[in-house]
Amino acid sequence: MEKKGCEVERNVQVTAADIARLADVGRAAVSNWRRRYEDFPEPAGGTATSPSFALVEVKRWLRSHVDDRPLPQREWFWQELRGEVHEDGLAELLADLGAFLVYLDRESEGWAALSAEDDEAVAETLPERVRAACAVPLEDPPPPRFLVRERIPLLRRLAGLAAEGGVRETFEFLRERYFELHTKRTYATPEPVARLMAEIGGSSAATVLDPACGSGVLLKALHDMPGSGVALLLGQDADEATARLTAVHLALHADNVEVSCGDSLRQDAFPGTLVDAVVCNPPFNDRSWGYEELTADPRWEYGLPPRTEPELAWVQHALAHLKPGGTAVMLMPPAAANRRSGRRIRAQLIRRGALRAVITLPLGSVPNTAVALTLWVLRKPHDSRTPSHVLMVDTSTSPEDFARVAADAWGRFDRGDEADEPAVGRAVPVIELLDDEVDLTPARHLSVSSEDLSPERVTGRRNRMTELLELAAGLVPDVGSAPEEADFQPVPLTELVRRGMVTIHHQGPAKPDEESEVPDGTAVLTPDDVVDDRPPSGLTPSVPVQHEIITRPGDVVVPHLVNRPVARVVKEGGAVLGPRVSLLRTDPDRLDPHFLAGFVAGSGNARNYVTAGRSQVDVRRADIPLLPIEEQRRYGEAFRRLADFEASLRQIADLGEDLIRLISDGLTHGSVRPATEKGER
Repeated sequence: MEKKGCEVERNVQVTAADIARLADVGRAAVSNWRRRYEDFPEPAGGTATSPSFALVEVKRWLRSHVDDRPLPQREWFWQELRGEVHEDGLAELLADLGAFLVYLDRESEGWAALSAEDDEAVAETLPERVRAACAVPLEDPPPPRFLVRERIPLLRRLAGLAAEGGVRETFEFLRERYFELHTKRTYATPEPVARLMAEIGGSSAATVLDPACGSGVLLKALHDMPGSGVALLLGQDADEATARLTAVHLALHADNVEVSCGDSLRQDAFPGTLVDAVVCNPPFNDRSWGYEELTADPRWEYGLPPRTEPELAWVQHALAHLKPGGTAVMLMPPAAANRRSGRRIRAQLIRRGALRAVITLPLGSVPNTAVALTLWVLRKPHDSRTPSHVLMVDTSTSPEDFARVAADAWGRFDRGDEADEPAVGRAVPVIELLDDEVDLTPARHLSVSSEDLSPERVTGRRNRMTELLELAAGLVPDVGSAPEEADFQPVPLTELVRRGMVTIHHQGPAKPDEESEVPDGTAVLTPDDVVDDRPPSGLTPSVPVQHEIITRPGDVVVPHLVNRPVARVVKEGGAVLGPRVSLLRTDPDRLDPHFLAGFVAGSGNARNYVTAGRSQVDVRRADIPLLPIEEQRRYGEAFRRLADFEASLRQIADLGEDLIRLISDGLTHGSVRPATEKGER
């Protein structure tokens, strides 16, 4: 819907990445258009290296130059929304459209009947129906002011997109595009960390609260847990736009949701409400958290948080909302465990049995943080007995498997089983923690057994390291200079699909009444499995997917959301393809899979995927050179050797870290000693 003379739309600008999405091509194609076509729109803003273009001009140019092939309607719809309102009203428009999608999801038959009427009749009835359908997810939902007659055609188009691509998926697409445009508006806790927090805190929770819910990742992780019995999700966020979008997002997945806007410390939206579990990734280092006005707040049961300790205010806020015996899992900065200003509150948390575990996460498990964050597990005391131990876990030595290590350690400790594992976890007596510092840094309290530091074990690891180094050296492929006349002529991957050389597969969400033909417990290949190059780690039916896409040896799998593009060739098939992973199945007589994987993940294609600083890989945008099959296989063999070399380097790095720890700890514990002569061990 292009509105001539509309000042709002004329001011909307798009990047080259946006144009590529609108045309369903790679960014290289957009750069080529700018060079080849004199009538291509001139930049309207941005910089010389990252120009932006007027959306109205771009849409007009694309309509007159692209072929008759179908274009991605969701992308066109998103850009159309940007032209509907000024930038500061976009979130409210999306929230209203999301509320309409909630109504569509819950009252599909009602919409089918209503949509048969003219726009005037729909506009008269629809707002009240939408408001009624969204009464649960939004506390005192505002009237949907954007659902007026002028926008009924827009709503009909949105309903059509939802019918084609799914209600939830359509809103998730629009929500992702909005947060890409407003990257600083919210921060999402990484899914592996969110799942771990949910597993620790919500295994039997019926009511759950996240007082700084952001995009709702933690609440959704609790709702999605296998066997989850969560009946009510409560959330609050200081940003109004984020709160409304999260309310709609959660309402499309859960029946009972309440999300409110406001600062939870200053304006608690749920005063007096007690829940079974609290999960929270609170804002760190916020010196303006409300120290002056909250000095006498009754939530400070364990002591008034110092001005420089906002995280301890959030900890006590979480405890204040727990039922007796309820569990809170908080993502915390490591400094909160040892700052002197907070030692009295830490001591009180321990003495009264509220703090049950501190778990160090591996560096990098939460992106864009320069330190390894920790999880604090707290439990509201329900009787006069004080626990005698606090669990300390350090998962930094198991970065690829940190969630399982942490969950297993907490599970054993919570059941009362033996929780000690050298250099990983230990149930520390309370008396050891209550010294002058009350330092809760896990690494300080973990011990190493003498058996773990035996000379035989050190020698065995050292010999294994030598073997791996020799093996890795032989894996580097030989390469030579390419002839000067060599020039790749890449074509879009979609062209190879058209020629029948490859097919593209994606896993869709399971329908509520859909029965799987795959037995329960079948392995599921997840995006993390592909990135870490490990065997499938998910299990059906915990992953809600359609179960007809099964991997085969030679398939190429590509995760969608990564820091850099990754493509792996499947060695052993038989796993269910998980969500957010693309599968490319080649005709091996015409297209070598290792050749394809190498170019899909190569830097030449990386620029086709990058949006808002992160790769969101749509394999259809990849450009692949057309080479004879024998030449492909030579390239494919080189890419295969590089993949094996990469895997060997990961093994060497892991083994090297373990070897350094073994030798260092052995020297300091007296289990081994330096060689006195050459060759002596």
